[in-house]
Amino acid sequence: MLHKVIGAEFRACVEREYEGKPAHVVIAHRVYTTDIEDLWDAVTNAERIPRWFLPIEGQLQLGGRYQLKGNAGGTIQRCDKPTAFDVTWEFNGGMSWVTVRLAPEGKGTRLTLEHIVHAADVEQFWSQFGPGATGVGWDLSFYGLGLHIESGQSVPPEANAVWAASDEAKAFMRESAQAWADAHVAAGETPDVARGMAERTAAFYTGG
Repeated sequence: MLHKVIGAEFRACVEREYEGKPAHVVIAHRVYTTDIEDLWDAVTNAERIPRWFLPIEGQLQLGGRYQLKGNAGGTIQRCDKPTAFDVTWEFNGGMSWVTVRLAPEGKGTRLTLEHIVHAADVEQFWSQFGPGATGVGWDLSFYGLGLHIESGQSVPPEANAVWAASDEAKAFMRESAQAWADAHVAAGETPDVARGMAERTAAFYTGG
């Protein structure tokens, strides 16, 4: 199960209210083999973030604005070193929210990520792709962070053209999409619907 080895170790989908509106919440966590201070630095230091995720600029402090190259930007709403940060996730005119929590676990550190979006804002998109559309992307990020923590790798997986075009990458994305479908079923979605969402998501990420 490639996605469990190199992506998130736990996935869940929940429905809850956020800022007074119904919201879809995608949750993932993984334990990394490093201490909390190092993991915090890896996920908040503008020099290290591009080594596993995307180039970033802006004021990386409470109340500051950030911008990921070619992707989302937003505002840092919470920054409690070394355990928690919250950001708005503003992309293509839409707004969602990402929270990150770090906690020591055994000899490592658990990273828990939640991506929250108001259900009414993504009704058509969600009905087509479900949680995997967001979840597969975060699995890739969890993978890249793992490589960076464990080996010092400085190139995100999706930026490695050889890997991105490989059978391993395509298998990863398909298995990740299916894992998010399994989490969706566990949350109450019917298996056939979840499977269809996963197939469309996998096709999007693998090119067919």
